[in-house]
Amino acid sequence: MKKVLFATTALVATAGVAAADVTFGGYGRFGLLYVDTAAGDSTDITSRFRLQIDATAESDAGVTFGARVRIQQDNDGLANGIDAGGDISDGVFPGVDADLDGDRDFRGRQETGINGVRFFARSGGLEVGVGNIFGALEFMPGMYPIDIGLTGHSYDYTAYNFRGDAYDSDAGGSAGLNGVEVMYSAGDFSMHVSASDTNDRLAAHFAYTFSGWTIALGLQDSDAAGDTEYAVSVGGSVGIADLSFAYAKNGDDNNIIGAGGNGDHWVLAARFDVGAATNIEAYVADADYFAETSYGVDFNHDLGGGTSLRGGISSTGQDVTLVDLGVRFNF
Repeated sequence: MKKVLFATTALVATAGVAAADVTFGGYGRFGLLYVDTAAGDSTDITSRFRLQIDATAESDAGVTFGARVRIQQDNDGLANGIDAGGDISDGVFPGVDADLDGDRDFRGRQETGINGVRFFARSGGLEVGVGNIFGALEFMPGMYPIDIGLTGHSYDYTAYNFRGDAYDSDAGGSAGLNGVEVMYSAGDFSMHVSASDTNDRLAAHFAYTFSGWTIALGLQDSDAAGDTEYAVSVGGSVGIADLSFAYAKNGDDNNIIGAGGNGDHWVLAARFDVGAATNIEAYVADADYFAETSYGVDFNHDLGGGTSLRGGISSTGQDVTLVDLGVRFNF
């Protein structure tokens, strides 16, 4: 991440404040994404650019106050759904047919803009956040044990299945998202409590690390029947492998497959180093609302200077095959 320190009086709004610390960082990625569904298949260019801005100031008492925002642009289609084959005639995520050949040339999604702001105050191991909060379940150890391929694929390896509050990177996050959270860490112990008006959610996770292994427990009370009720995870290293197991109870099984389905969700994931600059990740996951067991494998090769070559293949819980390959650069 790159840091820029603004210390001119024109950028200071309060008397007695010497400077604001503003940090810019993020990443870009681009490559190819192949999608194969029962309705057809397509190969398209996929890309994302994310610019993150973190601004902080410290009081005389040593309390750090700050805010985080993002500017992000995607074109990959996975964020809002998949229009297999790019066929605009079905009216599902039709995008734009610029050359009138019947195929989608680009999705027409209006995403660029600043997302919702997360404000925070931090002192020692205690942090309080408000606004576009991280979310206790989203931030729980073991919920993102790996990051398959260039695009993350279907994220079937995220056991809580996004059924709780989470930091929203899209421009739409600038409206309607408002929560509060408290994070605390001391030595090997950490905890995170969050609450929002979305489904009247109240969630918490507790984590402890010992001998290189981290165990975590997450709990949530919500008005939505399909929201996560509780989750557990265990992760650590065995030889050259980093292993992780996670389970979440995402409501009671209602015998619905796909959208609207609830029930148990479990994930087993691993990461292996196969050289000084290359690692391989793999997972297998299943849920009551999956049509099929989900699995995938990828590789990440470090090119140096914050750049990497990435690619992966997966079969999702809804029997969709995803393959991607491309480059990511961090800045």
